[in-house]
Amino acid sequence: MKRLAGKIAIVTGSSSGIGKAIALTFAEEGACVVVAARRQHLCEQTVKQIREKGGEAMAIPTDVTDESQVERLITETVKRYGRLDLLVNNAGIGGGGPIENTSTETFDLVLNTNLRGTFFCCRAGFRQMKQNGGGTIINMSSVAGVQAWAGTGTYSASKHGIMALTRSLADEGRPYKIKVSAICPGGVADELVDASPEEILRSQKISPYDIAATAVYLATLGPYAVVHQIIVDRLGADW
Repeated sequence: MKRLAGKIAIVTGSSSGIGKAIALTFAEEGACVVVAARRQHLCEQTVKQIREKGGEAMAIPTDVTDESQVERLITETVKRYGRLDLLVNNAGIGGGGPIENTSTETFDLVLNTNLRGTFFCCRAGFRQMKQNGGGTIINMSSVAGVQAWAGTGTYSASKHGIMALTRSLADEGRPYKIKVSAICPGGVADELVDASPEEILRSQKISPYDIAATAVYLATLGPYAVVHQIIVDRLGADW
């Protein structure tokens, strides 16, 4: 039996990388998936892949930094499928470098996308799940959300913020049967890590599908079980 059969899921940043792996995996597990990201043509490609395998999906191009677009994402999902069961807030960007060399514009862009965007999605998704009578929110943080190193200040600040947001929302969600968890990956083979200055052989990076499997685990826990955070790091990573 498919573990997410009948579930309605939104996955942001699902046009590539970790988000796409989660969207495809959720669909294989029976969920109806809303693919949300800025690049419409890549969203449509993900939807096509899901439908070719017999799954159900729709694309809603969304810039999570735009509050109105996030509200539309939730509204259109409920209009199509009637409710929202799973929300994976994966959309994010890298950026920063040494703090003394980081421009205000870069700092604002990273915080607006990673933290403010996650806030918009959490708020809108939470409100809908209260009406549903429950749900699961999974926020994508990072090992940089529980640690910080030289050159990661801006990115790490955004991901630490996501951890605080996750913990607070989890506490607020308990009376409404809304679970809120964070996944903290490190060194995943995707565009963000490929663009980072750290030299990691691609063969030694974590597969995005390992993170997708983690998301499925969180989405299929029993009604009285919740995991607040999961750190998925590379074997032998030193941090």
